Amino acid sequence: MRDPVEWPTKDLVTHRADATPDRTAMVAADSGNAVTYRELDAAVDAVAAALDQRIDSTDATVATLLPTRPAVGTLLFAAMRLGATLAPLNIELDTETLRAQLSTVDADLLVCGDGTASLAAETADCPVVSVDEGLSGAAATDHGPADVSADVTPATLSRTDTQLVIFTSGTTSEPKGVRLTVGNLVASAVASSYRLGVLPDDRWLVCLPTYHMGGLAPFVRSALYGTAVVVQGSFDADATQQVITEHGVTGVSLVPTMLSRLLEAGWEPPASLRFVLLGGGPASESLIERSQARGVPVYPTYGMTETASQIATARPETAFEHSGTVGQPLVFTDVTVVADGEVGGPGDRGEIIVDGPTVTPGYLNGEGEAFGDHGFRTGDIGYRDADGRLWVEGRVDDQIVTGGENVDASTVAAAIQAHPAVEDAAVVGLSDDEWGQRVAALVVGDVTPAAVREHCADRLAAYEVPKTIQVAEALPRTASGTVDRTAVRSRLSDGDESNGSSQ
Repeated sequence: MRDPVEWPTKDLVTHRADATPDRTAMVAADSGNAVTYRELDAAVDAVAAALDQRIDSTDATVATLLPTRPAVGTLLFAAMRLGATLAPLNIELDTETLRAQLSTVDADLLVCGDGTASLAAETADCPVVSVDEGLSGAAATDHGPADVSADVTPATLSRTDTQLVIFTSGTTSEPKGVRLTVGNLVASAVASSYRLGVLPDDRWLVCLPTYHMGGLAPFVRSALYGTAVVVQGSFDADATQQVITEHGVTGVSLVPTMLSRLLEAGWEPPASLRFVLLGGGPASESLIERSQARGVPVYPTYGMTETASQIATARPETAFEHSGTVGQPLVFTDVTVVADGEVGGPGDRGEIIVDGPTVTPGYLNGEGEAFGDHGFRTGDIGYRDADGRLWVEGRVDDQIVTGGENVDASTVAAAIQAHPAVEDAAVVGLSDDEWGQRVAALVVGDVTPAAVREHCADRLAAYEVPKTIQVAEALPRTASGTVDRTAVRSRLSDGDESNGSSQ
């Protein structure tokens, strides 16, 4: 008998089509067209056959430049069927960065669509093919079943095979190519099911970018569970709430900004909605309170690309009673808090270290650089309380040293956000000839820099009060919803040079 730890032996759609061929696999939200797992299996076969004609080996890497659409899921499973690696690239990046990332993954093929064909042509130094032309089986899943047929023998998989390479958002440093194995993806899907639950009629809405793990994970999970994924090309507060209702969506992955916009648009979640997995950045206390008042089944979550998505997730009852926590770690995931090389106890603040089967084996370059005695060093600061709940408070590199004093950026940001007119805030350190670094804040809200400074003066030490404050309409964010701290720093630096009144 085969050792059960070796499962899956083939791509997930092959296993699923054998088990429940007539269950709905994917729904295109814009058109309403749907495919069953039998039909998805045929489309995956057709795409795998077309890819196999263009790549030389099972160790090949297929990169993609595609927006959110069902074809992304078809490509993922086609690559898995061949034993190839899929590397989804961010279509919002500039050509220079994309060229560097294509070089980093050593892509054998770049897959685009009609809307990204020109970007692919400017970027690629490898063959290019479009899902809307040469890979028609992939496009078929966008529009429903199509007359596609092929017969590809599924590759035999190992849980250690690299299935995905996803680049981090690069909010504080250059993006890194994260290797995620078949085992990472399956372990993450299983652990998520234990926290969120699975029902036969579940439908998970994808409206996040599918070049990030938050957008890709539901494809893997739905194929593993035998449930359906509903794919919406992009989030829109009015359209998304309509999709949730009309397509019987039972779960959705959102970032805090998306949920906030839904609530501002007057959204009343239907009774069929079981969970809103809320990640990509911290959820404010006010957002959790508004969710509770509106009856939103919100599950604040903490995860990373390097852990194939979720690390810890709070169920609604936990989130409402202990606002600010991301809950206990998921099953299989070990979370340790380390300060000054020592493992901390309940309430002790330090760096969050994660270990378990969801954790990447390493980056494409510099493997092992983020690993220590207790596992993967997240670079995040937080603590666990006496009941094991995790609280994430900021980044290790949020520490600002100004005039010899250590300032925690998250502490300053929390103080600013306590102002009733402030909607959001990001705090960083800027280079300063006199102080080494000075505390700087980008603030969203109907408030003046002077009012923010006065508010902080009553709550913070003098050296913690921001010397540079700017008011903006919104914080710059990555596609996954994380605050882009590099962009925040750049905007504040530019404002320093052009607008002395912010001082």
